[in-house]
Amino acid sequence: MKMNKKLIAVLLIIGFLLTLGLAGCQKAEEKQQDGGKAEETYPSKDITVIIPFTAGGSSDVQARIVEKYFKEEFGVNMIITYKEGAGGEVGFTELAKSKADGYVIGGLNVPHIILQPLARETEFNIDSFAYIGQMVNDPQLIAVLKDSKYNTLQELIDDAKAKPGQITLGNVGTFSGHHIASLNFMNLTGTEFTLIPYKGAADQIVALQGGHVNAIMGNLNDVMRDLDKYKILGITTEERHYLAPEVPTFKELGLDMTQGITRLFAAPKDIAPEKLARLKEGFENIAKNPEYLKDMEKIGQPEEWKDGEKVYDDLKKEVETATKLLEEYDLLDKK
Repeated sequence: MKMNKKLIAVLLIIGFLLTLGLAGCQKAEEKQQDGGKAEETYPSKDITVIIPFTAGGSSDVQARIVEKYFKEEFGVNMIITYKEGAGGEVGFTELAKSKADGYVIGGLNVPHIILQPLARETEFNIDSFAYIGQMVNDPQLIAVLKDSKYNTLQELIDDAKAKPGQITLGNVGTFSGHHIASLNFMNLTGTEFTLIPYKGAADQIVALQGGHVNAIMGNLNDVMRDLDKYKILGITTEERHYLAPEVPTFKELGLDMTQGITRLFAAPKDIAPEKLARLKEGFENIAKNPEYLKDMEKIGQPEEWKDGEKVYDDLKKEVETATKLLEEYDLLDKK
């Protein structure tokens, strides 16, 4: 009988221990499942967005409008950080080298990300990024102050021909869209301007307003916010732009030149496909939001959505074109 009691006691203890063990396994399994679910929920914290130009410029202004609709779409905040310098190269490099966890993305400008790796040694190229999508296609233009003596593009060209190297033209960065557009403009007109590079559009505009440059090669958005302060002498679109219908195109003025700057959002190249897909979905939703489109029109930002895959396909074609252009100006890196 005593033996039976001992046996029963041992069995009870074993049963109790097994129960504890099973409960522990179940909790561990539940915890693992909960952790898995947490991993699948993206995004679960704020996302940092690198803007490679100065605060107040076109890239920043456009990003601020996206920020307005970001939390509604993604459920987290968009934290903008500025990494300006070298025509955007500092910020492009920062994004390319960032952790590809989906919590750091950035703004990219074309043709900057094409031209810079072709013209000098950089730590990025078009294959360094996973493309979310294009948000803006911003045409370039030449603008002067409202009280400038130049009333037409031809007057500016004639003065530059009469005074080689004495007329200054502001640009944003080197081997940027502005820089190449300025070189192209000089080539087509047989002029020689002194090109003055700035870190961002905001600095360029301040320089123009302060009389430090005679004119700027800028973007439509750069001047649309304070249009009463400037005269736009010409714009590089195929046809007159709906935001500035009174401004003649370069083509109308006899210059076969259509150039613009497109603004994209991208992530580091190794981001998980499902996270990239979520970013694409969210940014496209923002890009097609009627309120977002109204905000863009108010500040003269020419919106144009293009999916990341199409962006990358177009970039590969543009690399070929840019290579030929830089070879023509003897600016191709001979590495």
